[in-house]
Amino acid sequence: MQRLVWPAWFIFASIASAQEPYPTKPVRLVAPYPPGGSSDVLARVIAQKLTDALGRQMIVENRPGATGNIGHELVAKSAPDGYTLLLTTKSQMVNNPYLFKRLPFDPLNDFSLLSLIAHAGHVLVVHPAVPARNGKELVALAKARPGKLSYGSAGAGSTVGIVAEVFKSIAKVDILAVPYKGTVLAVSDVVGGQIEMVFSDMVPAVPQIRGGRLRALAVTTTDRSPALPQVPTMIESGMTEPLPTQWWGMSGPKGMPPAIVSRLNAEIGRIVQLPDVRQRYNDLGIMPMHSTPERMQELVRTEIPQMAKILAAIGLKPE
Repeated sequence: MQRLVWPAWFIFASIASAQEPYPTKPVRLVAPYPPGGSSDVLARVIAQKLTDALGRQMIVENRPGATGNIGHELVAKSAPDGYTLLLTTKSQMVNNPYLFKRLPFDPLNDFSLLSLIAHAGHVLVVHPAVPARNGKELVALAKARPGKLSYGSAGAGSTVGIVAEVFKSIAKVDILAVPYKGTVLAVSDVVGGQIEMVFSDMVPAVPQIRGGRLRALAVTTTDRSPALPQVPTMIESGMTEPLPTQWWGMSGPKGMPPAIVSRLNAEIGRIVQLPDVRQRYNDLGIMPMHSTPERMQELVRTEIPQMAKILAAIGLKPE
């Protein structure tokens, strides 16, 4: 049998290619909601800092639809080479498995989880014309007008929608759900008067509150938000049962090289501690987070059955 002899240039080129540092070209970061919402803003904050750290452009690509499932499916089916990443949330990873009969991805097995990056509660906002100044008055108004008030939801599986449904269940009120592709669109319609209220992420709501275009009634966290210190908590408003909160994280397709996962995790940990990033988070009413990939995986694994109980209690069923 004839022995193959590779030329020296081929051997050296192969070694150089194998040791080529990551990244060597632009990286795509998929944000599964429309521009302007919390996921989009967080994606752009992280993308800019990773661009600086990695020396290659990180491009944010918005892929909204199906409560984030479209963007997640796209990334799950992408090459695991580190050049397609995902801004993910609790809504898709924990809520959606119980709200869609045919989920186009497996949260626990289709992704290389990188790190958590932020967590936050929600703020209950209403149009200024709504005659309610706090949570108690809104409950009284909803009971006086059953089925007449409407709230915006970023889809059945979104944490925004689930928080509203839990609120309805606890307060025993009938409020109509109006679905949107993202919270920012729901907030816009509250501002425009098409719907009365929304349990919004902080990011799209805070500027509207500060501008007087929305009235904030309460935040869902146990403590008041640094971004809205004058707004009481739901506990202060008389609702003692906890409402679901939201978290955001970074991931990529299953099978990413461990070295790339490790580098991205380390960079994310450094970025969320930068003073300007922490100030940006504070202005948006969200808290920075960093975790190991294993911790993020464990969080998803433990929160899925917890969310199943919540959804069963409020009667939400798979679509």
